[in-house]
Amino acid sequence: MNIIKKILGKWRKDVEDVDYDDMDWEGADDEEEEKKPTDFDNKEVREAYVRTCLEKMAEATKELENLTFEYNMVTSYLKDMEEIEAIPEEEADELKSCAKKVELLQSSRDDYMGRKRRMSDERYRQIERMLDEIEEGCAKIKEAEAYRELIKKDLSRLEGEKHAYLYRKNELMSAIADTKGMALICITALGLCFALLIGLQFILEMDTQAGYLITAGVAALAITLIYVKHMEAKRDLKRVELSINKIILLQNKVKIRYVNNKNLLDYLYLKYDVSSAEELDKAWNLYFQEKEEREKCKRAELDLDYNQQELLRILRRYQIKDPAVWLHQTEAILDHKEMVEIRHGLIIRRQSLRRRMDYNKEVVAGGSQKEIMELVHRYPKYAKEIIAAVEKYEKNM
Repeated sequence: MNIIKKILGKWRKDVEDVDYDDMDWEGADDEEEEKKPTDFDNKEVREAYVRTCLEKMAEATKELENLTFEYNMVTSYLKDMEEIEAIPEEEADELKSCAKKVELLQSSRDDYMGRKRRMSDERYRQIERMLDEIEEGCAKIKEAEAYRELIKKDLSRLEGEKHAYLYRKNELMSAIADTKGMALICITALGLCFALLIGLQFILEMDTQAGYLITAGVAALAITLIYVKHMEAKRDLKRVELSINKIILLQNKVKIRYVNNKNLLDYLYLKYDVSSAEELDKAWNLYFQEKEEREKCKRAELDLDYNQQELLRILRRYQIKDPAVWLHQTEAILDHKEMVEIRHGLIIRRQSLRRRMDYNKEVVAGGSQKEIMELVHRYPKYAKEIIAAVEKYEKNM
């Protein structure tokens, strides 16, 4: 705003030097009527007009300050280019060598930053915190997983044995039921045979003594065999039921082991944020690979920083005003064509800035100043009022 204050100060002095008593007020009013249809005798219209002109001047001045800063910066860049190109060839080799190192290190760093990470930063820090216990944890998980497989095999084997005994139990129960049925049939048959023999003896008066003996002998033999088979089936059934009970007890014990093993694995999986020992082992290996790459990047960063400082030191030796800019434009130091292209772009930018500066200074600010001067000359009776409005605006800036 210092620029506009200077402009307003100079303008106010010019206006105050005018002798308004010697001016032809009527002629000025007539001229204004011919050029301006606006009623400047209206105080509100007049104040709004002056305020608009002052605001345009202020806005143009602010833009001019920004453009001037940018213009000076671009000019400084161009001067720095001239200084760099003026460096003697034997001394320029040192500068180019350092710039080449910076460019290679920047490329290496950019490649690392752009690569797909092997693991996220969060996972990397998580593995790093547990590094001392991961090896032991991995061994525990592997052991627990192997034990889980053994338990599953035991459960599977016990379940198979239980099904076999249950099948055998069903067979024995069927055999017992069959022997009972066979015994009932034998007794029924024996009764019928004795009834038949009694009928033959008393009705037909036949000698049935041998028939009684044969029938009794066959019945005794059959019943004995059925009884033996029935008792064997019952004994086998008892053994099978005992075996089934033993298997159920063993299954319960193994199931308790399985639950404990599962709880242990769930805890270890949760602790190391994995779903298997293989995943933890893989994450462990990835961590070391990631660590190696990060250490390489860190060393490259240190080398880059050292060489950048060295490049700045060399550039300051040749009075480069803004050497930091060239840390990101090393290709221009190494390639003359690139330097020419950058200079061409800067020249175009400076020309564009100059046109905008001239426009704001001459057209916007100058035009607004001219309009206020013309208003004073055409309406000298309001000159003091306009000057007061300008002073008021200047104080509020």
